[in-house]
Amino acid sequence: QVQLVESGGGLVQAGGSLRLSCAASGRAFSIFAMGWFRQAPGKEREFVAARSRSGGRSYYADSVKGRFTISRDNAKNTVYLQMNSLKPEDTAVYYCAATSDYSGDVYYTRLNEYDYWGQGTQVTVSS
Repeated sequence: QVQLVESGGGLVQAGGSLRLSCAASGRAFSIFAMGWFRQAPGKEREFVAARSRSGGRSYYADSVKGRFTISRDNAKNTVYLQMNSLKPEDTAVYYCAATSDYSGDVYYTRLNEYDYWGQGTQVTVSS
């Protein structure tokens, strides 16, 4: 088991920045590939960004590419999502997710590939 707790959400004006954090506990963080997803009101949860177990590989949704950066600090058991140039359409509840990865330096982009989820943190971008 692993527990994930997100923080760092809030209200920001369009063009601003936020950094989300996701702290993991319960198992060795380094065995998990990590991801960020988001869910806007009335919409399905969607992929945002993913980072491999070692941190060597990342992948982003087209809608956030060039604006968001996912990183991880295995010594702190934490994954981050730096969000720059925020837009009103980025407004959503953001969730971090973890999945055990023993196959190598792989990232995962589908919801059903993840075993553990945080409770979410609200990000609201005003125009």
